[in-house]
Amino acid sequence: MGAEKPRSCATYFENSKPYFAMILLQFGYAGMNIITKLSLNGGMSHYVLVVYRHAFATIAIAPFAIIFEWKDQPKITFSVFMQILLLALLGPVIDQNFYYAGLKLTSPTFSCAMSNMLPAMTFVMAVLCRMEIVNLKKLRCQAKVIGTILTVAGAMLMTLYKGPVLELMWTKYIPHSNANITSSSSKDNWFLGSILLIIATLAWSSLFVLQAKAIETYKNHQLTLTSLICFFGTILAFATTLIMENKDSVWTIGWDMNLLAAAYAGIVTSSISYYIQGLVIKKKGPVFATSFSPLMMIIVAIMGFFILAEQLFLGSVIGSILVVIGLYSVLWGKHKEQVECKVSPDDIPLPIKSARINGNMGAFSASFDKHSEVKLDQKEESNISLVIINYNRS
Repeated sequence: MGAEKPRSCATYFENSKPYFAMILLQFGYAGMNIITKLSLNGGMSHYVLVVYRHAFATIAIAPFAIIFEWKDQPKITFSVFMQILLLALLGPVIDQNFYYAGLKLTSPTFSCAMSNMLPAMTFVMAVLCRMEIVNLKKLRCQAKVIGTILTVAGAMLMTLYKGPVLELMWTKYIPHSNANITSSSSKDNWFLGSILLIIATLAWSSLFVLQAKAIETYKNHQLTLTSLICFFGTILAFATTLIMENKDSVWTIGWDMNLLAAAYAGIVTSSISYYIQGLVIKKKGPVFATSFSPLMMIIVAIMGFFILAEQLFLGSVIGSILVVIGLYSVLWGKHKEQVECKVSPDDIPLPIKSARINGNMGAFSASFDKHSEVKLDQKEESNISLVIINYNRS
């Protein structure tokens, strides 16, 4: 009996590791949103922030790619090079620049809530690209469709309706709670910020769809693929900044919040999270990782109240509730689909995942005809599509 008790405790601790890892990861993503918001409010250009972030990410992850994946490197053909270039354009350049611009005009809590649209938006794109087949006679397909509708409805509600400010008990004792947010939360800025966040999420979901092809080439060299995308993303973001920013002073960065924001985002949410989230997804599957996404929004909301004196609007609360319900509806449908296709989490290869994955990978997978013979390579492609790399911003 004495020998069994320690063993059971060890088993409990081992089984609890994925939960603690994902919770800590959400705190890391939440911190990135708060620190980035402070940096942007302080006047840092989001174009420059993207450049520095991916420079830090490349420096942090490239050595690991060289050490662990230097053997049997895939040949970079013109087609593969264009894929990497397009992924670098969609992720580091378009997605993150639009996200940071939207974050600056709205709030961290609102930005996190809008990011939860990703699974539903990716599902829609997969259907349009005929990578996902919808059979409305099946409950799981109905759940995904209803979840998509609820998610879009919640996002539209948050975009078009702010409503009254909700006075919570602890916000009454925060000084200057209205002054800090007034300049960046006017109706025009809020609407524009919402549109920018929707465009960013659209670019992010496009990254999911297009990366299915690249991951086939680099399925055994995912650190290398991540390093290449971060490297080319740095170059493209640098070129974009030269066009959009005319002042040399924007590049100035010291030992301040700007440096912290760039280093934190690059190292923590674009390097460390790759490894941690990859291990969790390999052990528990993408649906498990994605289910922790709304936790980041709650953490950011609490931190935003105390650090940024952020106001909470009725429209954002109602819209966030609809988005979260829609998110879990889509994830439930994807979980049932995995069960039907008999995809085991142990069969899923180790992915490299970024920021505000926010674990939203579960919204994309290949569908198969249940009456046809499924070959092994087709199943592997489906598994790979479930865990494609997500270069998140948060």
